[in-house]
Amino acid sequence: MAHHNTLFHQMLNFIPRHQFHTLEKAHGTGRKSRSFSRWNQFVHLTFMQLTGRVSLRDGIRSMNSRVKNLYHIGANPVPRSTFSDANNMRPASFYEALFGKVYQRCRRIAPKHKFKFKNKLYSLDASVIDLSLEAFPWASFRRTKSAVKIHTLLDHSGYLPAFVSITDGKTHETKVAHSLRLPKGSIVVEDRAYTDYSWFANLHENGIFYVTRQKSNAVYQVVERRNVNRKQGLKSDQTIRLTGTKGGQCPHHLRRVGYRDPENGRHYVFLTNNFKLAAKTIADIYKERWQIEIFFRWIKQNLKIKSFIGNSRNAVMTQLYVALIAYLLLFLFKCLGKITASLQNILRIIQINLFRRCSLEELFEPPPDKLNKPYDDRQLLLSFF
Repeated sequence: MAHHNTLFHQMLNFIPRHQFHTLEKAHGTGRKSRSFSRWNQFVHLTFMQLTGRVSLRDGIRSMNSRVKNLYHIGANPVPRSTFSDANNMRPASFYEALFGKVYQRCRRIAPKHKFKFKNKLYSLDASVIDLSLEAFPWASFRRTKSAVKIHTLLDHSGYLPAFVSITDGKTHETKVAHSLRLPKGSIVVEDRAYTDYSWFANLHENGIFYVTRQKSNAVYQVVERRNVNRKQGLKSDQTIRLTGTKGGQCPHHLRRVGYRDPENGRHYVFLTNNFKLAAKTIADIYKERWQIEIFFRWIKQNLKIKSFIGNSRNAVMTQLYVALIAYLLLFLFKCLGKITASLQNILRIIQINLFRRCSLEELFEPPPDKLNKPYDDRQLLLSFF
């Protein structure tokens, strides 16, 4: 029988250890840990994400029950207080950088987006995670609660988070949008919360296309009208010039596309600086933005990002970035193993087989035919006697 490492060991091998140590040196605190290494911390945090541990105590006890398995993945048992101190003190910027490295590896093997054009396609949005004001006073959001906001740029090639910024709940979306650096020729899709004409002008000057919805109070002048195919749900395709008080911040002409969704009958108006794609494609691009909502819902339902094992800002950011790294590791597990099951099903199976020694094919292959054969009546009769 061929030797196999545990599934957890195989997943951790997706992160080259030399790359991990290089980032550790760049984001260190200047003090070398004597017993509880950064790798050990990462192993514990990833284990808690993949197995859905409900608390810090639960996670530590579960890991301590696997002492023999910990040795083979370069980890060892740790006291709860030591683990808590590491989450509070060790800079979360390390895990932010590690997340970027893992994404780069995922990006190379990710399937292309479903559209025919070759431009990179991204969706930009933010999701709020509510917190207790008493336990997390540094993230004050409303009078009675705190919150953190996960700003995410979703790459539609594989539906991967390409960029993540974690801020307090009060930080506006456009503030993070201005810090983005997108490749030239790419298309970014966002909703009306990101309407900022100066940002639109900056994207246009850098050769980046955008697709968004027009606000109802926008003031504009129609420069040109084009015929549309109304059988496709299109209502208008115009070239406009913004004439409102803030219109001067966006001096270039915009394309205004009206569309009525045949599924729900709602009317949408989109703004873009892309005049080459078909009007129906512009509408389909914005409809594809729903994938980022699906992504937020998936990580909230399947990963541990709504309850936290530490109350400090650093501990919260560390846990969130490790959760996103776990998402990317599941993606690598799926793609490199050529598994057809969904990420959710893969996670469910891995949760109960994390320390099993087997290959991916053995874990996800269908059961042998002989297990599906009906019982022989003569065997049942013999068992009875």
